[in-house]
Amino acid sequence: MRISRLFGCRHWPVVHRSIVHRSIVHRSVVQWLALLLGFALLAACSKLEDPTLHPAFDPANTSPPPPKPATAPSELRNAFFGDLHIHTSLSTDAFVMGVRAMPDDVYRFAKGHAIAHAAGYPIQIKRPLDFAAITDHAEYLGEARLANIDYPTTKKTMREILLEGNAFSITKDWLQTVLKFRKQGFGLTEPNKEILANSWQLTIDAAQRHNEPGVFTSFIGYEWSSYVGEIAVHIHRCVIYRDSKVSALPFSSLDSSRPEDLWKFLQRESDRGIKAFAIPHNANVSKGNMYARVDSNGKALTHVYAEARRRWEPISEILQIKGASETHPLLSAEDEFANFSLASMQPGDEPEGVYELQGSYMRDALRTGIEMQRSEGFNPFRFGVIGSTDSHNASSPTEESDYSGKLPIMDGSAGLRTNEATLLPKGINPANSWSSGGLAGIWAKENTRESLFDAMRRKETFATSGPRIMVRFFAGWDYDAALLSDAGFVAKAYAQGVSMGGQISNASKGSSPRFLVAALKDPIGANLDRVQIIKGWSGVDGQSHEKIYNVALSGNREVAADGSAQPVGNTVDLATASYSNSIGAAELSAFWQDPDFKPGQNAFYYARVLEIPTPRWSTYDAVKLGSEPMQPATIQERAITSAIWYSP
Repeated sequence: MRISRLFGCRHWPVVHRSIVHRSIVHRSVVQWLALLLGFALLAACSKLEDPTLHPAFDPANTSPPPPKPATAPSELRNAFFGDLHIHTSLSTDAFVMGVRAMPDDVYRFAKGHAIAHAAGYPIQIKRPLDFAAITDHAEYLGEARLANIDYPTTKKTMREILLEGNAFSITKDWLQTVLKFRKQGFGLTEPNKEILANSWQLTIDAAQRHNEPGVFTSFIGYEWSSYVGEIAVHIHRCVIYRDSKVSALPFSSLDSSRPEDLWKFLQRESDRGIKAFAIPHNANVSKGNMYARVDSNGKALTHVYAEARRRWEPISEILQIKGASETHPLLSAEDEFANFSLASMQPGDEPEGVYELQGSYMRDALRTGIEMQRSEGFNPFRFGVIGSTDSHNASSPTEESDYSGKLPIMDGSAGLRTNEATLLPKGINPANSWSSGGLAGIWAKENTRESLFDAMRRKETFATSGPRIMVRFFAGWDYDAALLSDAGFVAKAYAQGVSMGGQISNASKGSSPRFLVAALKDPIGANLDRVQIIKGWSGVDGQSHEKIYNVALSGNREVAADGSAQPVGNTVDLATASYSNSIGAAELSAFWQDPDFKPGQNAFYYARVLEIPTPRWSTYDAVKLGSEPMQPATIQERAITSAIWYSP
C-alpha cells in the first residue's frame, strides 16, 4: 500500500520493498524510530475507523453458548474436532503482545462462551469445539505478567493503543514491541521455579475444571520452545498428556534445546507411569531443521533415533496460523495446490531454492522417510498429521469471516493485519501472510482424554485449515467399489484393511492396493471441489518421487488423460466477501486402485480434500474497512489425512 494513498496526501516518497526487507532485520529500534519521525507530520492525516473493534466487550451483554450434547461412544469411531495449540498471557510473547487472558478463558471460548479479545471486543466461536489444550511456552512460564517489563502494551491496553492512537503512534508501538521482543526473546527475566510451578498448577487446574467426558475434553499440556540460531527459526513441540497424571514441572528448552533430550524426558516420565507425547509444529519456518537428515549434533540418523522419534512424536501439526507445512511449490512443482498458505516470520525469509525448504515440510519428510527405509532400514519420519491454531489470544480464530488474529499488537484488528491502521510498508508485517489457523480432526471411539490420545498415538487423525470437513481414508487388498454404497461400509473397511495412519504389506503377485475415501463438507461451510490421493514412493535408484491423483470431482467434470482436472469455478464476490454453494458437492467418495504400483517399492498414500474457493479473512476485513482486499483474496480450504504406508 502506498503511504500517500493511506493518508490522502501527495508527493510522499515510497519506501522500496526490497530495501525494507534487507534493512528491518538489522536496524535497531532507535534507527526505526528515527525513520518514523519522517512520518510524524502526516500522522494527523490518518486515524482509521475500524468497526472490528466494536462493540466493547460486556459480559452482561453476550450470547449464551450453543448447546452441545454428549456424543455417544461408537466402535466405528466418531470424528472430533479441536485445537491442541493455544496460548494465554502465561506465555511471554502473548503477554508482551497485549494478551491478558488466562487459562479458564481458553476453555470457556472453546465451549462456546464469549470472551474478551486483548483489544477489548467480544469474540465467540459459532460452534463449540470437542477438545482443546492450553500449550503455553514452558520457558519463563507465567513470569512476564508478574514482572515490571517495559513495553508499549504494559503502559496502555491494546484497546487504548488502537482507539486513542493514530497511524504513527500505532506503528511506533508495533515496532518497539516486535523488534524489542525479537532482540530479547523469552528471557525478559531470570528463571523463577516458584512462578513456574504456580503457573503450571494454574494450567492443570483449569484443565481439570473444564474436562467433561463425552462432551468436552481438556488436555493438559505445554510447549517446548527451542529454536535454531534465531528466535524465528522454530523447532517447537507441544507436549500433550494422556490424563491427569502429569509431570511435576514442564521440560523446557532451558533444560535442553535438543529434541532428543525432550524424548528422553518423556521416556523417564513414561517409566513413572506418566503418559505423554510431543507434537512438532511450524516446520515451514524451521529452515530445514524440523525433519533434518541429521540429529541435533549434525550426525547421521540411527535406528535408535528413528525409534525414539516415532514413539514420542506420532503426529505433526501441519496447518496453523503461521502457515501450512504440507508442501511448497518449489518442492512439489507438479502440485497445482501447493501454494496454499505460504507464510513467513520476517521480511526477507523468502526461500532462495529447494535446499532451504527440504526438511521443513511434511510431504518432503515422508519422502525422506521412505528413502531412508530403503537405504538404511529404518524410517524416522512416519507420523500422522493434525491442524491447530497457535493462537496466543486464548481462542481458536479459525473462522475466516470472523478472524481475530494471533498476536494482538500485530494482527488484533482488521486495521492491523491489513496494514490499514499503520504506516508499515507492504511485506513488513508477517501477519499479512498468515492464515486463520487449523483444526485437529481425530477418529476416536469417544470424547475422552484417553480415547482421543490413543487415536493420536495410532495416527488416526487428519488436519483441516479450519472447516470441519470429515474424511475417511482406508487401504486394503480386497476392497471393491460396491463397498462405498454398502450400509456396513465403515465396519467392513476396518475389518478388511487399515485406516489413516496404518500400514499395509505382503502384496500378492499381480495385486495392487485398493483405497476407499469418503469426504463430507462442513455442515455450515463450503461445498467440496475434489478429493485427491497423494502418493510418494522410492524408486530403484533410491530417490523418492511423488504423484497426485484426482480420484473424485464434483459436478460433471472428468479426469483428463494426463490426470488433470478442470477448475471447479469460483463464485466469490469480492465486493461483499460472499460465495455460493451453487458449485461443488456436499460429499464426495471414491474407490481407487493404484495403477502404478510396484510391490518392491516403499510407498505412502494420503488423501487431500479441497473446498470450492471462498473469501480469505483479509477479504472479509477489506469489506469491513472499505479497502481493497489483499492477495490472495480467495482460498481453497482443505482437509489432509494422515498417510497409509506400504512396505514390501
